[in-house]
Amino acid sequence: MDATVEKPIKESTLFGHPMGLFVLFFTEMWERFSYYGMRAILLLFLLDKVRGGLGLTEADGAAIYGIYTASVYLLSLPGGWIADNLLGQRKSIFYGGIIIMLGHIILAVPGGPGVFYLGLCTVAMGTGLLKPNISSLVGELYPEGGARKDAAFSIFYMGINTGSLLGISIVGYLGQKINWHYGFGAAAVAMALGIVTFQTLGKKYLGDRGNYIVQTSMEGSASSSRNRSMLVLVALLVALLAGLQLTGVLDMTTAQGLAKAMGTIISLTAVVYFLYILLAGGLDTVEKKRVGVLFVFFLASALFWAGNEQQGSSLQIFADRYTDLNFFGWEMPSSWFQNLNPAFILIFSPVLAALWVFLVNRKIDFSVPAKFATSLLLLGLAYVVMVVASRLALTGVRTSPLFLAFTYLFFTLGELFLSPVGLSAFSKLAPKQYTSQLMGLWFVGTSLGNLIAGLFAGGFDEENIRQMPQMFQNVAYFSLGFGMLLLLLAKPLKKWMGGIQ
Repeated sequence: MDATVEKPIKESTLFGHPMGLFVLFFTEMWERFSYYGMRAILLLFLLDKVRGGLGLTEADGAAIYGIYTASVYLLSLPGGWIADNLLGQRKSIFYGGIIIMLGHIILAVPGGPGVFYLGLCTVAMGTGLLKPNISSLVGELYPEGGARKDAAFSIFYMGINTGSLLGISIVGYLGQKINWHYGFGAAAVAMALGIVTFQTLGKKYLGDRGNYIVQTSMEGSASSSRNRSMLVLVALLVALLAGLQLTGVLDMTTAQGLAKAMGTIISLTAVVYFLYILLAGGLDTVEKKRVGVLFVFFLASALFWAGNEQQGSSLQIFADRYTDLNFFGWEMPSSWFQNLNPAFILIFSPVLAALWVFLVNRKIDFSVPAKFATSLLLLGLAYVVMVVASRLALTGVRTSPLFLAFTYLFFTLGELFLSPVGLSAFSKLAPKQYTSQLMGLWFVGTSLGNLIAGLFAGGFDEENIRQMPQMFQNVAYFSLGFGMLLLLLAKPLKKWMGGIQ
């Protein structure tokens, strides 16, 4: 059915935004409660040898952590395709929520490694179906684009981080202080609340948005040719991976080998998909340039998340082993440091949302590419702080919580310059027939970053403690360097955006 035959919607508004935004706000809030809450204790559970965890080594635990968090976002790509071609966004969000809830229920049952890994896989599949489509649906509420849409994504981002703050606090406490599986069970309850919110309020405030599959204007022969091109590219990708495995370049028989192989898979998948859309997607010249800009944003996103997502991996280990956790005589859960990120986001999101509108109203140019560059520069500064903290940790002294606090502050500011801005940019620059799929590619960038973050944490065993400052320093140099390069490219990239702000 064509997307142009939507029923007229009488809009109810709150704070100048459609009520549908707040339906999606609360749905995403509960889903992120479940995801970030479980993620906060995941690596700790994998490494735990005393309280019923899996007792893995740092290298294997970090590899599995990276594989899981990467899979969550990588599966956004097929999740977007399913919405664009089979289910529509609304059904994809609903079914994705159900699958996520079932996955957390499986995790809540003590049943050994096999059951636990089944639960992780189930959560990842459900998140891949839900995550890109709820973000795309936010974009559908603002067909006019502009600064109002950017502000809407900043508000939506506050929902993400409200859920994160609640999830890390509750799941982190239950998991670290009472029982790991109680924490996983709390995540299931949160996802159930998200499903109820979406189903009950969505019918009233979202109208028919997201219920229809967008049909392209291609003739049957052109559509068939496009599908053949896609199959050829997929076949080449599979053949290449098989060749790398058979020649021993990749080894998928161990957790660490599988994680490294997955990095290759994610990178190749992203490049192949972008090439497919550019070469066989039926786009005009303006659309191709915009997709090219999105590819640059994808690279910047992957680098940013590789540093930012150390929160649940290397920085979690640093908090647990090398940071003073004493809070007025009570030892707080080390996972609670991850709360600093959503807490800072809730403080600064409305400030930056207002700043974007203020700059536009006064015709002050702060382009999207410049915002991305700023995010990477802030990320680099965060790791400069960690270089100092890690050198102090080598003396055997538990470091002050202020080091992690300032690191998370720079993380947060960088994230606000990139993540809500990137969500909005992908929804505005993506050709209509590829909206959910390109939103999925945005999350593939996050997937690659998460995987790198997991592999990076594998070096944080006691034997390699002396390498900590150098590891953090490398991230700082790379982030600052790429940020400066992107700043130099900001003007030409803005021109390629074709007037879209």
